[in-house]
Amino acid sequence: MDNKEVVLLKKALERQKKARKQAERILEDKSKELYDVTHHLRESNQKLENLLSEKTSELDGIFINIIDPYVVMDLQFNVINMNRSAKEFLGFDHLEKVVNLSQFIHPDFLAYTQESMSSMMEVGSLKNYRAKIILDGGVEKWIQINASLVYDKNQRPIAAQGIIRDISQETEVKRLVAEQKAQLDIIVENSPLGIVLSVDGEILKTNNTFLEMLGYNEKELKNVSFKSISQPEKVKGGIYSIDEMCAGKLDKFTEVWRFNKKDGTTIMGKTMMSAIHDDHRKTDYQVAIIEDISHQLEADRKLKASENRLSALISNLQTGVLLEDENGKVALTNQMFCNIFNIKNTPKNLIGVDCEESEKENKKLFKNPDNFVTRIEEILAKKEPVLADELEMLDGRVLARDFIPIDNDGDYKGHLWAYHDITISKNYRKNLEAQREKYGSIIANMNLGLVEVDNDDIIQMVNQSFCNMSGYESKYLIGKVASKVVRFKDGGIIEKKNKNRLGGISESYEVEVVDKNDNVKHWLISGAPRYDDTGSVIGSIGIHLDITDQKELELQKERLLKDLENSNQGLQEYAHIVSHDLKSPLRSISALATWLSDDYKDVLDESGRQNLDLMQEKVASMDKLIHGILEYSTANSSALDDSKVNLNEVITDIGETIYIPEHVKLVIPKPLPTIMADRIKVHQVFQNIIGNAVVHIEREEGLVEVLCKDDGEFWQFTISDNGVGIPEEYHKKIFDIFQSIGNNERSTGIGLSIVKKIVDRYQGNVWVDSAVGEGTQFHFTIKKHHN
Repeated sequence: MDNKEVVLLKKALERQKKARKQAERILEDKSKELYDVTHHLRESNQKLENLLSEKTSELDGIFINIIDPYVVMDLQFNVINMNRSAKEFLGFDHLEKVVNLSQFIHPDFLAYTQESMSSMMEVGSLKNYRAKIILDGGVEKWIQINASLVYDKNQRPIAAQGIIRDISQETEVKRLVAEQKAQLDIIVENSPLGIVLSVDGEILKTNNTFLEMLGYNEKELKNVSFKSISQPEKVKGGIYSIDEMCAGKLDKFTEVWRFNKKDGTTIMGKTMMSAIHDDHRKTDYQVAIIEDISHQLEADRKLKASENRLSALISNLQTGVLLEDENGKVALTNQMFCNIFNIKNTPKNLIGVDCEESEKENKKLFKNPDNFVTRIEEILAKKEPVLADELEMLDGRVLARDFIPIDNDGDYKGHLWAYHDITISKNYRKNLEAQREKYGSIIANMNLGLVEVDNDDIIQMVNQSFCNMSGYESKYLIGKVASKVVRFKDGGIIEKKNKNRLGGISESYEVEVVDKNDNVKHWLISGAPRYDDTGSVIGSIGIHLDITDQKELELQKERLLKDLENSNQGLQEYAHIVSHDLKSPLRSISALATWLSDDYKDVLDESGRQNLDLMQEKVASMDKLIHGILEYSTANSSALDDSKVNLNEVITDIGETIYIPEHVKLVIPKPLPTIMADRIKVHQVFQNIIGNAVVHIEREEGLVEVLCKDDGEFWQFTISDNGVGIPEEYHKKIFDIFQSIGNNERSTGIGLSIVKKIVDRYQGNVWVDSAVGEGTQFHFTIKKHHN
């Protein structure tokens, strides 16, 4: 219910109160008059009997003394006499014509009139007869009659006399009051607002809307105080407005109250309360009208938050924004607008400024100031959207201006100006156009074949290189289906790749094609989807590289690798055969030397025995050399059998199996890790290095240490000794095959070369740090994850 309806209801209530008081006064006055008339009738009755019997003319004098219409009729409703007031009210004179009063009775009241006459005949009088009559001209009147019978000397009723009172206005007032009350009841019960009548803050009556609003029934809220089911959102000075109203200090107020619903939830209600006083200004009632504004408050909160976000967005936009109202005044702007036009004032202080004056002031910033103003006038005259209207400024900047009219259901509400500094983008577009021309020329002349097709694989563009690769001219290729013009050996792969392109997948792949001259070629294709401005796939771009020559080289390489693999396999087999064939005669020579020594030791002199011993040493050296060559040939060919290897156990095994002089100690200062490696290969690496170290120590106390360091991706191992050292010129050579230091006949020159091969297989490095007479440190690394 809006404020206008509330005012109408209040006015209707005031009218009803006034009408009721007026009716009560009229009833009091008329009751007194009726009493006087009745008393007067009793006195006149006796006179009438005498007057009737004597038929005197003195009766008129009595009628003159009665103010209200007074009528005497016989028992058939014929008028016998009437006073002046009756003549004026009924509109006829009984002396001029005979009149029957039944003709004035409204048809709706004929039965009621008959019943009233019967009652009067029984009791002798009639009180408060109310009926509607129709006078001459069709005028309808409501009347009230108090009447009594007139008796003759024998106490027989011979006539009836009565006073007529016009109650048309009173009846109309009552009808209007009843109608207004009914209307008010309908309005109250069907009002979308909650309406509550209370006494001293305790609820007396409510409408259904308020009950539904809180979820209670009428009985549950009867005599419940407002304060027990509600709480004002704001209480001034700790005093409740309703308490002030009940104390007579406040006539009306409007506040937002939080009401407690029956289910435990709350609603926010806009509460408008008015006090109803009696004549002594004592508060009798309070009428409250409650509007549920929970959703409105939530909407207001969201709207406020939205406005704040919008305001923050506009304030931080990199676009100069000017909102102009329908009167040409600034309604909103932002800091970027001020920056663009070098305005020192703040956006807030610009609100309300006349835009026309601002335009005249800002026109001096542009190369063509007059055109700046006239263009604005032209745009405002048309009131049509304008986008990207370019403006050149004196300082070299270029602005793009947008104009957006704001229309609210045909009602013009102003317009929005948006200014963008497009200096960089404009220069970029110029550069881009130059670059496009440049790269267009490059594409046309590059050695890579370029093809653009749509989603149906129809060729849209090709460059000259593609034409050369395929053997077709561009005018033949444009508009053709690419997969049908270019003959692919595997046609299915192109169909699959085109589907991938529609799915946004970019990829590279090799294909075999047959050109126009039936030559088989190998192409490397790099395909990517082509998008439009909305991000939808509209085709694909393919870059083609003729790799026929490279493919031939790869095939040759594969053949060579296979030949090399076969050669290596043959060499390994040959090494095994040679080692076996060489070791067999060596073993025979060793046996013969042994037999000669055993059989002729008594015959041979010292020189002969030394020669036989020298022969045995040379045979042993030859055996070691053959064994070393075999190990070297298989060091990087046999498969690695990786497993967990405890290096502490490996070093212990080496110490127990190789010859270590008594003056030399092999130690592990800190425990070594367990690594993933081929146990045999790792054992061979450590054994070859440690074996070299222990035999080249000439000090009284020799020391060989095995150390380890975690180096991230690698394990780094160091085998340090305090031996004779290695000259610097041998630091790299010692890892080559058959390279040894000095004339040590016990060394084959193969051991460290085997170490390097094995370390290489584990993607590590091996090197040496040494100085003559100070000792040697062999270092090597093994990758932790070497597969």
